[in-house]
Amino acid sequence: MKIGFVVNDVMTELAQYTTTRLAMQATNMGHEAWLMGMGNFAYEPDGSLSARARRADGKNYRALPRYLEDVQKPDSEERLALSDFDVVMLRSDPADDAHDAAWANNAGVAFGQLIASTGVLVVNDPSSLANALSKAYFQHFPEVVRPTTLISRDEDQITAFIKELGGRAVLKPLQGSGGSGVFLVNTDESPNLSQIIEAIARDGYVVVQEYLEEAKNGDVRMFVMNGRPLMVGGKYAAFRRKSSGSDMRSNMSAGGKALAVKVTDEMLEMVDVVRPKLVADGMFLVGLDIVGDKLMEVNVFSPGGLGSCQNLYEENFAIPVIEDLERKLEVRKHYGSQLSNASLATL
Repeated sequence: MKIGFVVNDVMTELAQYTTTRLAMQATNMGHEAWLMGMGNFAYEPDGSLSARARRADGKNYRALPRYLEDVQKPDSEERLALSDFDVVMLRSDPADDAHDAAWANNAGVAFGQLIASTGVLVVNDPSSLANALSKAYFQHFPEVVRPTTLISRDEDQITAFIKELGGRAVLKPLQGSGGSGVFLVNTDESPNLSQIIEAIARDGYVVVQEYLEEAKNGDVRMFVMNGRPLMVGGKYAAFRRKSSGSDMRSNMSAGGKALAVKVTDEMLEMVDVVRPKLVADGMFLVGLDIVGDKLMEVNVFSPGGLGSCQNLYEENFAIPVIEDLERKLEVRKHYGSQLSNASLATL
């Protein structure tokens, strides 16, 4: 299997990233794994697609830093025809490019759609990812799993809604991820509410959500593959992300700490509720962020934390991900173009 992993920038990737772990696992399983950045694509004059990509030429890696060092060495880059790939996995983080390279996210999705049109399996499905570039995508999931939410740029409307919620709410930008620009406000204690709303609204719409008391214990990141919880050896790929100090953000990129968690029946019921849409949208591998009995976010672009899961439960959760891509390619041998990219992505 020839598999490409699309990241923001190959040269800024870190060894602990889940994408690095997946690429190294694919390499160790005998596959040809290449990493390419959002700015490395080209649409050639003859209508073909190519990309500058890098790979590690070793056979069996034990250490992620050593693997990534080989990928990033100066002479590892080549220009490749994308139609020669079997699978391309889109793993860029929109938040990383939101300010300095705002063009990258739309370009990555657009090239993903072009790649899929050549018969290459692209996961997650790029057409659905185009809709998910905004947090408004989250509002398409059933209301029962979502916190009460307002999306607006009207300060008076936002202030009134916060009062309806009892004066406490979480504010964040409609675009972005990784905990960037997230505020917990309390109208009794936040004289700067107007400034916070103005600061977020300067770049677009403001998402206002009810504050869930369970958030003080952090949130739970659960990996879901093909609409079902990712498991190895009877253990779920899930962990609790606890914020550091007084920071309400539990994202690992914002300094959160990973802890083992017991997956409850309520969490599994939540997966059952969101499964139909994830499958219909071709969302192969996603991360559900859960607080109490509510789903706070669905990370469909670059859910991270497989390394934390492996450290906590001593299971390699990257193996079933690569094995499932192998299985999908076997299915495609029998059905060819009869199956759409989105259908095959979550089959």
